[in-house]
Amino acid sequence: MFYPAAMEPKDSTILPGQRLLARGAASNAAGRYEGSLRVAHDDGWDIPHEDHVVRTEVRLESPRSAITYNTSPDLPFDRSINPYRGCEHGCIYCFARPTHAYLNLSPGLDFETRLIARPGIGAVLDRELRAKSYRPAVIALGTNTDPYQPIETEYRVMREVLEVLWAHRHPVAITTKGSLVERDLDLLAPMAAAGLVRVGVSVTTLDDRLARKMEPRVPRPARRLQTIRRLAEAGISVRVMVSPLIPGLSDHELEPILAAGQEAGAVAASWIHLRLPMEVAGLFKDWLAAHYPDRAEKVMGRVRELNGGKDYDAAFGQRFRGQGHWAELMRQRFRIAVERLGLNPPLPPLRTDLFRPPTGQGAQLGFDL
Repeated sequence: MFYPAAMEPKDSTILPGQRLLARGAASNAAGRYEGSLRVAHDDGWDIPHEDHVVRTEVRLESPRSAITYNTSPDLPFDRSINPYRGCEHGCIYCFARPTHAYLNLSPGLDFETRLIARPGIGAVLDRELRAKSYRPAVIALGTNTDPYQPIETEYRVMREVLEVLWAHRHPVAITTKGSLVERDLDLLAPMAAAGLVRVGVSVTTLDDRLARKMEPRVPRPARRLQTIRRLAEAGISVRVMVSPLIPGLSDHELEPILAAGQEAGAVAASWIHLRLPMEVAGLFKDWLAAHYPDRAEKVMGRVRELNGGKDYDAAFGQRFRGQGHWAELMRQRFRIAVERLGLNPPLPPLRTDLFRPPTGQGAQLGFDL
């Protein structure tokens, strides 16, 4: 997918003539912690045309820790693991984009093209789970960047993590848009049978054209529904996640997405409205102006209504659900839809009583239940 001329950056962060093939952002402004601005300058050398495509780069990090802890009252988990930094999926709305600034990289194109893989994290996780002070609770995966983004095919960092969690009989909740999760059914199916795993699959729209524009390297909506079906057929509890729900752009699809997820085999559902923290607001507004100029004012007006007049409100209790009449309407529509579709049954908690480190050294030394 090539971007329209309207998306050519105005801040000269990309060289003239460079092409953005299946990318979400169209600019690459310096991160907020950098002491200097980044300006791309054409020095006049004639570069072959095919070299003008902005390509994905992957760097390797030797992880010193695996589990990240949080105390947020908005989150149903207190620990998570991030196999990757940055995400090649390129979702323009991704709330995790600002985290790339901590690496002195841009939340724009850098976030989806300059990625960090963390091979070896399995051994670090194994060590942390073996600590005498460790007490098991559900570990969340995919809450920041997608563990099943395209580079997982080569680097298999998520696979490392799952192998360790299964060896320790540790509970895990996975969120993804990637069909690559099907590769790990050999681990996920027995984990599900033991009450140790649930998977949430994000379906933001059923419209292929909209999906291609706003999440360019994510599997098509129909492919994600197929993933829900295959996980469900393997005995895995799947949640269809309508997140983010974008007012004036995808909000009319709430009920159709829930129905499609239920038909594919999902047993639960959730939704979150669009969030635009820090640099994401500017990136999203530029994207709207390029792709949906006729709706840009309406969409951002509704977003500000949700956030008390601002592009984003980070207040606990508000950032996921918003405020005002539209937010209340979405809550009511969601409640009615999940009740009608049977997507609100009480699900048993994932088990922690099976946890114990495997005998011997190394996560591959499993044991029988």
